Amino acid sequence: MKAFVVDKYKKKGALRSATMPEPQLRDDDVLVRVHATAVNVLDSKLRDGEFKLILPYRPPFILGHDVAGTVVRVGRNVRRFKAGDEVYARPGDHRIGTFAEFIAMNEADVAPKPENISMEEAASIPLVGLTAWQALVEVGKLRPGQKVFIQAGSGGVGSFAIQLAKHLGAVVATTTSAKNVDLVKSLGADLVIDYKTQDFEKVLSGYDLVLHSQDAKTLEKSLRVLKPDGLLISISGPPDPEFAREQGMNLFLKLVLRLLSHGVRKKARKLGVRFSFLFMRAQAQQLHEITSLIESGVIRPVVDKVFPFEETGDALAYVETGRAKGKVVIAVKQ
Repeated sequence: MKAFVVDKYKKKGALRSATMPEPQLRDDDVLVRVHATAVNVLDSKLRDGEFKLILPYRPPFILGHDVAGTVVRVGRNVRRFKAGDEVYARPGDHRIGTFAEFIAMNEADVAPKPENISMEEAASIPLVGLTAWQALVEVGKLRPGQKVFIQAGSGGVGSFAIQLAKHLGAVVATTTSAKNVDLVKSLGADLVIDYKTQDFEKVLSGYDLVLHSQDAKTLEKSLRVLKPDGLLISISGPPDPEFAREQGMNLFLKLVLRLLSHGVRKKARKLGVRFSFLFMRAQAQQLHEITSLIESGVIRPVVDKVFPFEETGDALAYVETGRAKGKVVIAVKQ
């Protein structure tokens, strides 16, 4: 099959178009013909080697964390899917590889595709949808009337999280550039801060929850907009000891992550607020919940551009500019 692979960890390294073996089907797997995939910042970070400690993929490996497509075959233990079913998913860690014509995934990670959207739109959802769900619902336990600050509201995670937070009844603040103010307001943002001309720390205070996706400087400022016992959930690091425990890491890695996050955890304690690192995981049941919200019109996909499969490298480079509104999608099956 055709695929795009990482030959070695390298910052801004080029992906190579390659012919790779079709994935092997395990007993609990579904083999999916990829119709569309999407690009995430996580893909570039993996290629750059930023997650080698916690996700040690051995090159050459196929990138890609989002998929929408059609089931081709199922393993002998699979009961929920059959050939011909339209599905979407975020493959589990260590089994990624959606920048390809086929992918095999555990059926526990796969959900039926929402019926009211296209394959390209469906491919834009899994990673950012699950990230937002796990941050706001599972970890943040966001309740009606609470105030949440969602950074980078016009980005992939932000554009989904704003819609989910509004559905949950929260008051939503976000940052974006002036040209994207109308977009984030249309998604449900109540307070929009132009990050180029305004300092969010001077505008926001007393927030219950922050969904952090930016750099370390922004993280430190974000802690200060929380109310006492407020919670900052970071999807951009640093990983913390709780994450190390959940992943069952060895003693050395636990120590490394404790040191990496020591500074921010110390600042949070001093301010009387809480810090948590979130590395989203594949989860079909949560995708079912998200499907219901999409099919009922509560949440709509936000897709910036759709690239043809042969321009996968260009799609990754475009995401790295930071200018994409919503998600960047790759049409694999024409």
